[in-house]
Amino acid sequence: MTGAERQRLEEAEAGVPWRRWGPYLADRQWGTVREARFGGDAWSSFTHDQARYRAYRWGEDGLAGISDDKQRLCLALALWNGVDPILKERLFGLTNAEGNHGEDVKECYFHLDATPTASYLKMLYKYPQREFPYADLVSVNAARGRHDPEYELLDTGIFDDHRYFDVVVEYAKAGPEDVLMLVTAHNRGPEPARLHVLPTLWFRHTWSWAGGDERPTLVDAGGALRADGAGLGARRLSVDPPASFLVTGNETDDERVFGSPNASPFVKDGIERAVVHGDMTAVDPAGAGTKAAAVCVLDLPAGGSGTVRVRLADRPAAFADFDAVLAARRAEADEFYADVLAGDLTDDERVVARRALAGMLWSQQYYEFDVERWLTERGEDPLGPPTTPNHLWRHLVAEDVIAMPDGWEYPWFAAWDLAFHAVALAVVDPALAKRQLELLLERRYQHPTGQVPAYEWNFGDVNPPLHAWAALFVHDHEKAVRGRGDRAFLARVFPKLLRDFDWWLNRKDPGGRNVFQGGFLGLDNVGVFDRSAPLPTGGHLDQSDGTAWMALACQSLVRIALELAADDPVHLEQAQALLENFAWIAAAARHVELWHEQDGFFYDVLRRPDGSSVPLEVRSAVGLVPLAAATVVDGAVRQRFPGLVRGATEFLDRHPAVTAALWRHGEQAHGTGPVLFALFDEQRLRRILARMLDEDEFLSPYGIRSLSKWHRDHPYVFTVDDRELRVSYLPAESDSGMFGGNSNWRGPVWFPVNVMLVRGLLNLHEHFGDAFTVECPTGSGRWATLREVAEEISDRLVRLFLPGAAGRPAHGGRELLRDDPHWRDLVLFHEYFDGDTGAGLGASHQTGWTGTVALLPLLFRGAVRR
Repeated sequence: MTGAERQRLEEAEAGVPWRRWGPYLADRQWGTVREARFGGDAWSSFTHDQARYRAYRWGEDGLAGISDDKQRLCLALALWNGVDPILKERLFGLTNAEGNHGEDVKECYFHLDATPTASYLKMLYKYPQREFPYADLVSVNAARGRHDPEYELLDTGIFDDHRYFDVVVEYAKAGPEDVLMLVTAHNRGPEPARLHVLPTLWFRHTWSWAGGDERPTLVDAGGALRADGAGLGARRLSVDPPASFLVTGNETDDERVFGSPNASPFVKDGIERAVVHGDMTAVDPAGAGTKAAAVCVLDLPAGGSGTVRVRLADRPAAFADFDAVLAARRAEADEFYADVLAGDLTDDERVVARRALAGMLWSQQYYEFDVERWLTERGEDPLGPPTTPNHLWRHLVAEDVIAMPDGWEYPWFAAWDLAFHAVALAVVDPALAKRQLELLLERRYQHPTGQVPAYEWNFGDVNPPLHAWAALFVHDHEKAVRGRGDRAFLARVFPKLLRDFDWWLNRKDPGGRNVFQGGFLGLDNVGVFDRSAPLPTGGHLDQSDGTAWMALACQSLVRIALELAADDPVHLEQAQALLENFAWIAAAARHVELWHEQDGFFYDVLRRPDGSSVPLEVRSAVGLVPLAAATVVDGAVRQRFPGLVRGATEFLDRHPAVTAALWRHGEQAHGTGPVLFALFDEQRLRRILARMLDEDEFLSPYGIRSLSKWHRDHPYVFTVDDRELRVSYLPAESDSGMFGGNSNWRGPVWFPVNVMLVRGLLNLHEHFGDAFTVECPTGSGRWATLREVAEEISDRLVRLFLPGAAGRPAHGGRELLRDDPHWRDLVLFHEYFDGDTGAGLGASHQTGWTGTVALLPLLFRGAVRR
């Protein structure tokens, strides 16, 4: 593989700082424990209104912004249409308490392109020319109930008559420390309109906290801004056409926020007060501070456009080569994606994949959290008794760029989300994918007990243990594309993954029966109970999905151990132990009551304190996850490692009960071909697939539903203390308030589980071959191999984003998105999708896991390993 971006990636691995500057600035720095009041509600404790006045402690946000990889210096865009009461400096949205279906951004913006080194970035923000309807969005959503749709920005009429600006922001790098920013504003309206464009540069506030840094400076140097300090050396920001600069301090406006005097009159909202309200006393007449903006006024004719050019460099730089550099980076981005997406894809599929990957690259964020310092600043003794869930994670010190689900709702990471980010990012940047997977396994993150941190709300909670699978995927993909895998990477992560696996064995199998619990495990309210909370019945749940995820982790670790054994035979002993672990898990899954013979499905089982048990007969993704835990080991392993075969045979001979419980009763140990590791036999596989591929149950026109449609007319009801707990099929938003109201898996299509099911089906086909066929859809009379079934599911998922006569299904039939030439080619990657119509639901930019759509066509028509 060749090309300019490939060369930059190679140089970056050799130490050239091509990655130092990137889209590491959150769209909204909120909903985070780090910035919340101690013990307060993180979603509402740092409001959008406060963000205009209050300096952040741990991170920054901005519109279409970038920063360095330690977020010391930030560059973003501010806009003013002349009528809004505030500057548009960050995206607006609702908290759980304000919305009827959980938090969601109420803006229209789209990530159009990105390269891994951020040598080229492009995004579009649609800014209304009328006053932005902040109050209307809050009041109408507050008045709506769970059975009403969300009230979105498009519903307000704010874009009627095309009275808005399309603001396109592009970044290009002339060198590792020379960043170009082009802002192009298009007046889509029928009349001339004025737009204030304010490229804004500021230092993250690091200086006034205990043990803080020396205060850096921004100075109006006459025609340019000079930035000094924060360990970055001198920088210059220049603007074309020349503009005046307003300079203030990135300091909290204590008078507004806390009612106490300001130490300086030049505070965070000074630029807004100067531009919107004409209060020039709010900015420093000497032109010195820590936050500054260039004021560029564009008078745009109807249908016309204007541009602002910005350059941030470590040396004085003019604009003579600006257009040439930008054009070169655009062409190099096209070249890069022509290589990456070189499979037999349609043009529309390429657009969807490229936009999905762009959204994922734009959603990288700088994340800083020193838990011990955080506790100390709140007056807590880090070595004292626990006061918060994260008190037990006082070792955690984060200061890294992390791939996150999106830049608005998630200014924090989640472990299993990160696994999905990594497998998709491996398509464009295997080195980035590997670093992301290694990050949570570093001693700064991984708990001394071996546990991988789950997410900021409670690091000690659990996400599905997918890091081993993701690490293996990244290795195998790189090997398939480049002809060699990175065994050194596997060797680094393997012992840490083993520690996490051991933690699960010791902590999440309370009965010692190789049947696991993990809490919600990503599936939130798909079941009867909040699985992360104490059960109203007492006792505990044996979880089908938790057990299957552990089986998959074990399978992945076996394969990693065998890969490493090629260089170091010591890993054969570990492979042997892991094989035995899997045998115990597989035997337990068959022996205990997770499998329901009458229904032909896997269920969770409630274990009551009195020793009685009851299967929770909810046909959900919980019962499909065992299909994902199917892995094939090549038959060549038998010849390479005969001692492993002998050890497996001896184990089975010593444990006839285990052997009897395994599918095919351990016959594979004595064969010559590939070995399939699975939790079911062929008969059970057919019964599960008959339900999964039934369009009246799981199979929707757009993928696999998270809950069977059968429950629409047959809700599952569980009674406890004279109270009925009910699970019904709902294709769109949930009517359950479980998990704060933003957990909506009772019917919609959700990409993480779908991707894992496709993965499992491909492995099952590798083992069973073309002779094994099933009806797809069930009852259709059409028979298909398991590979064809996997491709059918994949095609239905991709279809969500492809244009058709009715528009893109994910756009929910909105006429503007279907017909308008300025909207119809744009793509949104929602959190999940209506199980009947395919309309996008939940967070509208959760590309982090929905971005795995970029993988799906390549699995069947390109060079991607599973």
